[in-house]
Amino acid sequence: MAGRAHRRSALLAAAVAVLAFVPESTAVAAAPEPPSRLVASGAVTVERPAGGAVRLDTGTHVVAGNAPFEVRATRASYAEPIVARQLVRVGGRRREVTLPPGLVTDFGGLTAFTHLSLRDAAGNAVAELDETFCPNGDAVRTRPDAPATSPYPRRCASFAPFALGAVWGIQAGWSVRTSPPPWAATPLFIEDGTYTAVVSVNQPYRDLFGFPPGQSSATVQVTVRTVTPLGVTAAPHSHSHADNSLTPATGRPAGARGVPAGPRPDLRALPAFSIYPSYDEAGNRDHVAFAATVWVAGTAPLVVEAFRRPDQDVMDAYQYFYDTRGRQVGSAPVGTMRWDPRDGHHHWHFTDFAQYRLLDADKKVAVRSGKEAFCLANTDAIDYTLPHANWQPVNTDLSTWCGNASALAVRQALDVGNGDTYHQDLPGQSFDITDLPNGTYHIEIVANPNHALHERTTANNTALREIVIGGTPGDRTVEVPPLGLVDA
Repeated sequence: MAGRAHRRSALLAAAVAVLAFVPESTAVAAAPEPPSRLVASGAVTVERPAGGAVRLDTGTHVVAGNAPFEVRATRASYAEPIVARQLVRVGGRRREVTLPPGLVTDFGGLTAFTHLSLRDAAGNAVAELDETFCPNGDAVRTRPDAPATSPYPRRCASFAPFALGAVWGIQAGWSVRTSPPPWAATPLFIEDGTYTAVVSVNQPYRDLFGFPPGQSSATVQVTVRTVTPLGVTAAPHSHSHADNSLTPATGRPAGARGVPAGPRPDLRALPAFSIYPSYDEAGNRDHVAFAATVWVAGTAPLVVEAFRRPDQDVMDAYQYFYDTRGRQVGSAPVGTMRWDPRDGHHHWHFTDFAQYRLLDADKKVAVRSGKEAFCLANTDAIDYTLPHANWQPVNTDLSTWCGNASALAVRQALDVGNGDTYHQDLPGQSFDITDLPNGTYHIEIVANPNHALHERTTANNTALREIVIGGTPGDRTVEVPPLGLVDA
């Protein structure tokens, strides 16, 4: 018995010795990770031009744990509030957890997600503000064993007031900065010097998304300094679009032709927004400017390619069709593309994409817009909750292939769930109302007005937005009633 007891003691001692020498990396890898945590990259330095505001990036990040972080937001109509749901993965199964009503109010991200407290070297408070968090920012993986790629979008639908659905996500083991991009950050007018920033995840997000008490805030030293600009002038840009030249050989579609049965795009118009009066002093004319979006739902992207006619500023355009595996299965002629030399454009426009009209109170045409052609680009996420939505479109953020003056061919596309917005400061985005009486009118946006493009249905191609024109010549007014809960 004594021999057996001695042998058990020896085995137990050996086991303890083995455990004592387990590599540290193995112990860390085995430790459970919280669903979400806030981390800081360290002290940061923020540079700004002389006399300019500070756009603060605190270098803080949200890191997803062993499972992806994902939230989907939708609204059934413009008269109903947005409903946001988190997709939680437990034991290989997914379930939805509805966020409290009123927590998410738009598609720009998670409202008031973090609180920033900024104090100067003397401890005086110089800024206190809440910031929206877009989980679809510049994501990177934070550990070697994290998935190599992330399926989630790279942007939130912050510029689309009439968006319908959004998907926000962080891949497992990946991180996204909490600070807004510079163009969206709150400008701070503070002096050069050293500051202390405390960034904290607000309630109820801490509890909803599983932030541990010790990993829901971070303190960062911030140095602000003024720099002398180098005098580089940025080149002007237009609606969507670097003028990228394509130089394939001219020709016409090869392979399968004709309009096949199967997946199709579904073009839809959104109501006009950002509407205001303007006055052209040179021409002594009153105008109403507006922004408009046409987007694609359905089961396939809208792809239009055009091939230049010899020695002409005209291209013959073809729509291409793809099956569910992304293979090209057909093509059909759909009109033309023409070179637009006007300021703000300087690229190739497809001529049958959308139509703008101003209707009177009886819905009769009062004014037609001079805007007749468009360069197609995925400028805004409209509904990424659709089954076939492309969360990572290529031709976006001013980089679509609209072509330059020497291009022989161009390819333009709109992916499912994405829209193309033309803003009110572009040529043609207005109606001349000089000769119109005051009263109630409707801005009509029509997608695919001549039915030149092949789509699933044309029943949802039109959107109306009511406006009320008043004032006197040279000083017209425009009132725009809200559309449901959207006042834009």
